[in-house]
Amino acid sequence: MKSLNRSQRSRFPIPFFGLALVLLVFLASPTRSCTEQEKSSLLQLLAGLSQDGGLTASWRSNTDCCRWEGISCSLNRMVTDVVLAYRGLEGSISPFLGNLTSLLRFDLSHNLLSGGLPLELLQSSSILVLDVSFNRLTGGLSELPSSTPVRPLQVLNISSNLFTGRFPSTIWEVMKSLVALNASTNSFTGQMPTMSCVSAPSFAVLELSFNKFSGNIPPGLSNCSLLKLLSAGNNHLSGTLPDELFKVTTLEHLSLPFNWLEGELKGIINLTNLVTLDLGKNEFRGNIPESIGELKKLEELLLDHNSMSGELPSALSNCTNLVTLDLKVNHFNGEFTKINFLSLPNLKILDILSNDFTGTIPESIYSCSKLTALRLSFNHFHGQLSEKIGNLKSLSFLALVNLSLTNITRTLQILGSSRSLTTIFIGFNFLHETMPEDDNIGGFENLQVLSMNYCSLSGTLPGWLSKLTKLGMLFLQSNQLTGPIPDWISSLKLLFYLDLSNNSFTGEIPTALMEMPMLKSDKTAPKIFSELPLYFFSPFVEYLKPGAFPKVLNLGINNFTGVIPEEIGQLQGLLLLNLSSNKLSGEIPQQIGTLTNLQLLDLSSNHFTSTIPATLNNLHFLSKFNISNNDLEGSIPTAGQLSTFPDSSFDGNPKLCGLMIVNHCGSAEAASESIISREQIGSKVIFAIAFGAFFGVGVLYDQMVLARYFG
Repeated sequence: MKSLNRSQRSRFPIPFFGLALVLLVFLASPTRSCTEQEKSSLLQLLAGLSQDGGLTASWRSNTDCCRWEGISCSLNRMVTDVVLAYRGLEGSISPFLGNLTSLLRFDLSHNLLSGGLPLELLQSSSILVLDVSFNRLTGGLSELPSSTPVRPLQVLNISSNLFTGRFPSTIWEVMKSLVALNASTNSFTGQMPTMSCVSAPSFAVLELSFNKFSGNIPPGLSNCSLLKLLSAGNNHLSGTLPDELFKVTTLEHLSLPFNWLEGELKGIINLTNLVTLDLGKNEFRGNIPESIGELKKLEELLLDHNSMSGELPSALSNCTNLVTLDLKVNHFNGEFTKINFLSLPNLKILDILSNDFTGTIPESIYSCSKLTALRLSFNHFHGQLSEKIGNLKSLSFLALVNLSLTNITRTLQILGSSRSLTTIFIGFNFLHETMPEDDNIGGFENLQVLSMNYCSLSGTLPGWLSKLTKLGMLFLQSNQLTGPIPDWISSLKLLFYLDLSNNSFTGEIPTALMEMPMLKSDKTAPKIFSELPLYFFSPFVEYLKPGAFPKVLNLGINNFTGVIPEEIGQLQGLLLLNLSSNKLSGEIPQQIGTLTNLQLLDLSSNHFTSTIPATLNNLHFLSKFNISNNDLEGSIPTAGQLSTFPDSSFDGNPKLCGLMIVNHCGSAEAASESIISREQIGSKVIFAIAFGAFFGVGVLYDQMVLARYFG
């Protein structure tokens, strides 16, 4: 867009001396201001704003509007630019702006404007660049009258608004100079609009992603001889890629992810100028054709989450400019060694998660010195991790989940030499080995995420973890670790996500856990920068957003004893607290009620006694709550947050009463129900055990299935 502005300013070249003469005459002539009509039109815009971003101080009716903030004029004092981006403007866009007959550039992007887009702006006989992106504009775009003459608009950016309805077809008929259209991130429906490139021969950029367009990709693309970018991801498009598309040989960026597109990729090799090919998260099938090697300029190849299969063609090695290769969640198979990574010196991201590759990890991968992210998880590789991985000096993200790796001590010693690593996933490996102790492990100065889950590792929490001063997330669930949690845990000052569930830890919950700085602070956890999206699954919540994760303390399914320390009230940052399935006793501390950020609280299957603290009603963000299978008594609060949870949250506490469970407080029926025969109790216990076993198997199955998409 900047280049357009520069070219527009210089489209009438004036010799230097001529320009000096014009300026001299202009400066010597009496001062002229903008016309009253233009000033009035701009003031109409100001009048329609409820928040004007301080414009009132500059936009005064008794001053020259050419000197107002955000306004530029030509030498003959006609308004040419209205640029008011990032001003915090609220209100509507005045249709009177259409009266600015010399306006070239109109930019109200990144504000909070509402209402519709005035048709007068689209019908302008002068505007070249119209940008109202990143606002709250609503409604549909009106069809232009058939009598509308040709308009000079070159760039139209209406992205990131709330527009709805079908995209008007008449825009193409009158915008014969259109070069770029960005209508992404709205709610447009109906058929995807295709430009009539016969009418707009210079059209080069069409961005329609994040809408609700449906149906097939319509015809008309073959006429777009200058089209360089076509992006329509995150819609509801279906069918196959039309043959016409493969005739647009000027295409450099083709991005159609998150749709329902299908078919094979045979014709794609005609697009020899492609730099980006993103067809991920569709229903494409078949293999990658051997002719892929003809795409010499290709830098990004993203085919993830499809149903593609077959062996990778060796010709992929000819795409020597590749920077990103993402093939995850497909059915590719065969030897991965067919790709000669020595010929891919620019490769930064390699992701083949969840395929059927076999053989060994190719040694040539370690020649890709620019590699920052490597995810090989859930394939059928065999063999051990090579020491040559230390050659990858830029490697930040590494995921080797479920690759039948053995010798965890040696693996960690090798990885410790990779100083740039921030994220390591090596779970589902090293089965029944022992967690290595202090003397064997070093390095990891920059590690933020460490996952060694589902390994059935024995031993205790090793002291070398205390040296990982930048660690923010630690996943050790589903191992066989024992012993108490050591006090050095509180020295991990950045740790905000700790999952030690499903182990055999013993002892009391240490007060050191209550001193963890990030869990005590209610400030947002530091963002985890990751080269690839991180996927985690707990029994309750699945987090798919990369970067920002909740503060979690999960100690469920262990052998902890004693009481919950009253200092638990210090953990003001916690969003999830799980202490279920332990041997904890005593009262539920009232201090938990001060953890007002909690969204999940699970204290089930312990030996808690006494009443439910009324302070728990202060947990207004609580969406999941479970205190079942304890020995609690008294009434369940009938008002507040706790009254919104189902009876299953309170099951297995025969001394509890309340409106949401069978045992109603204070009624004759409750009194009779409280005298239950041993036979009845026995039957309930049997049912509870059977239900628990069924539920446990279900959760285990879910975790096993969903685990295919972790790391």
